[in-house]
Amino acid sequence: MVRFKNRYVLCEVVSEDPRCRQCIEDRTLGLAVRDAIARLHGDYGLACCSISFTVKYLNAYTGTVLLRCRKDSYGLLCSALPFVRYLESRAQRYPCFLNTLHVGGTIRTCQKFLIQYNRTQLLRLLQNCTTEEERQCIQKSLLSCFLTEEQSQSGDEDDGTE
Repeated sequence: MVRFKNRYVLCEVVSEDPRCRQCIEDRTLGLAVRDAIARLHGDYGLACCSISFTVKYLNAYTGTVLLRCRKDSYGLLCSALPFVRYLESRAQRYPCFLNTLHVGGTIRTCQKFLIQYNRTQLLRLLQNCTTEEERQCIQKSLLSCFLTEEQSQSGDEDDGTE
């Protein structure tokens, strides 16, 4: 049995309209990318990319998208991504574009890159703060994302009830 090699393209949806990210769905994004491939490369390019093309991961809050395609045709996919100009959802068009961040052979390499990318973006955000109040607000929002153990759980153990 022959294993087919894939490529994973990590992209970022960039839009000025905040409603665009909230209305993103796997299906609409996949259709927009397939439409761009068909316009740019025709039936041949669409057939090559459609063999194993899927949207593997989509985070609507951060606008991060992970696309999978065959290794032979990832060049066609990457060349068509800048031609996605809008996403259509619920009969509305939201102008946006896809920024390619990374191309990897496995999902794990894309995850590692995304972690490093987010760290550098947070450092840039903290360095661009003009006031100490902005810096503290960003640090407070980051600390609120971490899970902490609640005090009530440790208090229940000390009651002696079984």
